[in-house]
Amino acid sequence: MNAQTSAVMAPPSPRRLQDMKLPVVMMLDIMLKTMFRINVAQVSETASALCLPVQITQELIDMARDQHLVEAKGTLNANTRNEIAYHLTDLGKSRALDALAQSEYFGPMPVPLDVYRQQVERQSVRNMQITRPRLEGAMDHLVLPDDLLKNLGPAVSAGRSILLYGAPGNGKSSISNCIRAALDDEIYVPRAIEYASQVITVYDPIVHSAAPPEKPKRNVLRRVTSYDSRYVKCARPTVITGGELSLDMLDLVYNPTARTYQAPLQLKATGGIFIVDDLGRQKERPQSIVNRWIVPLEENKDILALRSGENFEVPFDTLVIFSTNFHPNEIFDQAALRRIFFKIKIDGPDQRNYLKIFAMVAKDRKIPLDDATMAHLLNNKYRSIGNSFVNYQPVFLIDQIIAICDFEGIPYQMTPDLMDRAWANMFIDDEAIPR
Repeated sequence: MNAQTSAVMAPPSPRRLQDMKLPVVMMLDIMLKTMFRINVAQVSETASALCLPVQITQELIDMARDQHLVEAKGTLNANTRNEIAYHLTDLGKSRALDALAQSEYFGPMPVPLDVYRQQVERQSVRNMQITRPRLEGAMDHLVLPDDLLKNLGPAVSAGRSILLYGAPGNGKSSISNCIRAALDDEIYVPRAIEYASQVITVYDPIVHSAAPPEKPKRNVLRRVTSYDSRYVKCARPTVITGGELSLDMLDLVYNPTARTYQAPLQLKATGGIFIVDDLGRQKERPQSIVNRWIVPLEENKDILALRSGENFEVPFDTLVIFSTNFHPNEIFDQAALRRIFFKIKIDGPDQRNYLKIFAMVAKDRKIPLDDATMAHLLNNKYRSIGNSFVNYQPVFLIDQIIAICDFEGIPYQMTPDLMDRAWANMFIDDEAIPR
């Protein structure tokens, strides 16, 4: 944890069944489905599968026993701390199968949406205070214009929407990823949330990077952890989409076979960053994409719909970064631009910064710089294109030279001839090709 970020308040672990704020019938059904699907028998095993404290799990089992849904089978063996084993009765199996016919979801007990809202407020991305040293540290491997941080810093610290625009190849995507690196603390992501007795899975190992698990207290029968284990402690999430983004990816995903819901991308990104890269390359018009975000960006809430057609609100606590190679006026109307809080142009480097990037890349690739080759590059090649420098070009040219040297079987080196061959692959002349 960096000294400039504060620890997020963890979700408190429930102590009694009424603390769960879930329908009892739903909790019983999830427990029975879990016992049926993964054949857990001990209370501690069932508690672990449900991500609940043992005492709450025991309350559910006692309730199920009263309804003749489970029965005790005595202790298992000497290695199980004399825990009683519980098994589903025939009535319990029938109830589990009926519940599975309604929804295949089993395992971790969901967090009620209203309870999750409270945790979102505790760990809001807008509570982050990103200072200049912290942002500089996250971007110290990039060569950036001197005034960029003074514009970017307030945007990141505010946790509001950002539009990065400018010519391709100047590091907009790299800057977006560095912003994520600057948010170096951890938050708590629910494994699943509940609304109207519907379960929506949220935690996604592809999106969320889990912190190393805490060791529970040694007494397995108590299974006490420092926070509600229905959550996973994770680095603040980052969701990155590009040309593949479509509007239906921002809706709840319903699996008709399992009869379960999965959270859309922006809900998985709660507490972190949602990067829309290459805006303007999607099948959807950029204006349509921003129109979909109007309510979330202005009111910090999103509207989702169940398969039944019922709409409901979920928190929208995400730093949205749009990145485009188009001029904003070409792809947005003024109403859309007004709703994007910060607009920051990312220009190409001047000659001084270009040479700095070139030297850094050459050092990293272990290829010696050559003064005559660099003079040839600047005076002949770049002068022919009006000294238009772009950040990606040093990497491109040096990697081309390395590929040539590898093929020719010669030591890594820079010569005007090698630079000419590398340059020829960077641009294609306009010409008519007979077909």
